[in-house]
Amino acid sequence: MKRLFWLGLGVATGVVLTRKAAEAAQRLTPAGVGEQVGDGLRELASAIGAFGAEVRAGMSEREHELTDLVEQRTGQPLPGMPSSARSVSARAPRAGDRG
Repeated sequence: MKRLFWLGLGVATGVVLTRKAAEAAQRLTPAGVGEQVGDGLRELASAIGAFGAEVRAGMSEREHELTDLVEQRTGQPLPGMPSSARSVSARAPRAGDRG
């Protein structure tokens, strides 16, 4: 019974190692390397796109904050700013806000 257990364990280990070796060998083929490079470039493009979206959102938010601040301090709406672009800020001031 002991020998059967060790035989089964050896077969299972052999199967696992053979599969891992085959996967590693496939990654080292030109097609596998190309696939990895393609995946990396897609991930990089996605990250750059997400970064750009975050920057645009931050710029828009800051523009609204500055518009609100100027309008609050002057009491006048900014000329050339459509009313849809202006935000009516009803939020509580944050710790770093001046005003």
